[in-house]
Amino acid sequence: MRADRQPPAFLYLASASPRRSELLRQLGIEVRVTPAQVDEAIRPGEAAEAYVARLALEKSRAALQVLEAAGAPLRAAVLAADTAVVVDELILGKPSDAADAAQMLNLLSGRDHEVLTSVAVCDSVRAMVVVNRTGVRFRELEADEITAYWHSGEPAGKAGGYAIQGMGTIFIEEIRGSYSGVMGLPLFETARLLRDFGYRLLPPF
Repeated sequence: MRADRQPPAFLYLASASPRRSELLRQLGIEVRVTPAQVDEAIRPGEAAEAYVARLALEKSRAALQVLEAAGAPLRAAVLAADTAVVVDELILGKPSDAADAAQMLNLLSGRDHEVLTSVAVCDSVRAMVVVNRTGVRFRELEADEITAYWHSGEPAGKAGGYAIQGMGTIFIEEIRGSYSGVMGLPLFETARLLRDFGYRLLPPF
C-alpha cells in the first residue's frame, strides 16, 4: 500500500458465520456481512485442497458481483472462506441430518484427520487465495455421546459434524497446526492476505 493511501475502513465478509466475524474482529477489522451462495458440490476427481480453494474464490467473487451490481463504489475488499474435513481422502462437508453426522463422527473416531480451510480475498482488480491444512486427532467416541452431541445442535452446519470452539473440543486428543483454521478462518494466513490488500491490523502486523 502506498504511504499516501488510507487503509480500507472495513471488510466485506461473504459469510454469515458468526465465528468468522468474531475472528476478523480479533484482528481489528470492521466487518460488513455480505453472504454469497454458490454450488458447493464436489466436482468429479476434485482434490480437497482444490475444492476448498475454488469455493472460497467463487464465494468472494459472487459477493463482489452483488456489491458491484448495487452501483455503489467498492471501498473495501471481499473475504470468503471455506472449510472441509478430510479423512481417507473423503471430503466431509456439513451433515444433512443426525444419521449423516453420526456417520461422519464414527469415521473420525479414534483417528487422525485433516481440516482444510481456504481464504480468498478479492476486489475489483485482483483476487488471492490461500489454504491452511491442520491435523486433528480424535479420541474414541461412544455411540451415546455422538447421539447426545447431535441433539445439542452444535454439529449442524459444521464441516465434519463438529465444532472445535464448542463442546466438540472434548473429542480432540491432539491438534497440529492452526486452531483458528479449524474454527473456520486461519488468522495467520488471513492477516497476511489482508495486509497485501492494504488493511492495517491491530496489533500491527
